[in-house]
Amino acid sequence: MMNLTFIEKNKFEKLFGMKSGYVLDFSDRTFQEFVGDSAGIDIYEEKYIYGSGSKANRLRGFWNVESNYNIGKLLEKLLEYWLEQAQSGEISYDITDQNNYKDCLVIVAKLKTDNPVENIDAIQANSDDRTFKILAESIRESINKNEPEKGLDRLHTFTIKYVRQLCENHQIAFDKETPLHSLFGGYVKKIVNEGLIESVMTERILKSSISVLEAFNGVRNNQSFAHDNVILNYNESILIFNNVTNVIRFLETIEKPKTEQKEEIIEEWNDLPF
Repeated sequence: MMNLTFIEKNKFEKLFGMKSGYVLDFSDRTFQEFVGDSAGIDIYEEKYIYGSGSKANRLRGFWNVESNYNIGKLLEKLLEYWLEQAQSGEISYDITDQNNYKDCLVIVAKLKTDNPVENIDAIQANSDDRTFKILAESIRESINKNEPEKGLDRLHTFTIKYVRQLCENHQIAFDKETPLHSLFGGYVKKIVNEGLIESVMTERILKSSISVLEAFNGVRNNQSFAHDNVILNYNESILIFNNVTNVIRFLETIEKPKTEQKEEIIEEWNDLPF
């Protein structure tokens, strides 16, 4: 639940003009659409009712019931929107607003670190397959809702599709019957032979993941919603998610040229860039 302090909440309240009952320049309809696009939820669900039910109170209700990660994700998008409005001259701002904006960026970064799955954002399709992208989105949503047990079968499907694409990229032969751990074993052997791994320890970690993924086959078949099973408990589901996402995040650093790797940088802001 929310760990925002009174002072931190007040910074967002002032920046978004919430004391009037509004949130920036949103109407009821556009606010619902914006929150839906940004956080994947309907801000007009009953659980977000707070006080009068105004847009500002809906956002306060969201703060009261959602996870810190989800709160941070929505606030990040609202800050982006505020900046866009300020840059275009749609809203006026002063030095206090600028300072609040910078402080709010730091608060958002703190909130977004509070996620049981450290590298959930690594769950991204590595091809243009629309179905693959929808699959990745549904897995991230299960973590955003703090329901990892419900996402285990889809995580397994995602991992197979992801590793198959890696094998295609490296021209590694396989067929539809090749199991996940065998796909991954062939991929690891290839990148080791290509000199893409610099340390023996990294190589051993990746090779140990082959047996981990073999065990994942059993979890998918016997402890997930892939079939009529009693699903795995929450804590072990989180452990599996973290193991898989950590490996995928590392593989992305191998597959993407260094010039394309993205770094999250919060720049010093002396004034709004125009």
